[in-house]
Amino acid sequence: MMPLLAAAVDTAAWSPKTAIVMIACNIMAIAVAKATVQQPAVGAMPPSPEMFGGFSLGTVIGATSLGHVLGFGAIMGLSSMGVL
Repeated sequence: MMPLLAAAVDTAAWSPKTAIVMIACNIMAIAVAKATVQQPAVGAMPPSPEMFGGFSLGTVIGATSLGHVLGFGAIMGLSSMGVL
């Protein structure tokens, strides 16, 4: 088990810079969802749909999941380049 732990990638510590990158990636993913999802209001709706741009819960979860995947990649890439 120790060789596996020794080979683990050192991740970036949380800072306001990493938070800004994650927020920007989530906003980008929500914009992509707004432009591409054909039926964003089909399915269960959140308690206040106007707060989520009329998206259903499935669309909100899908868009933010994509945003987190993009954010993870961006944070790992920027930290490996020394920017973060």
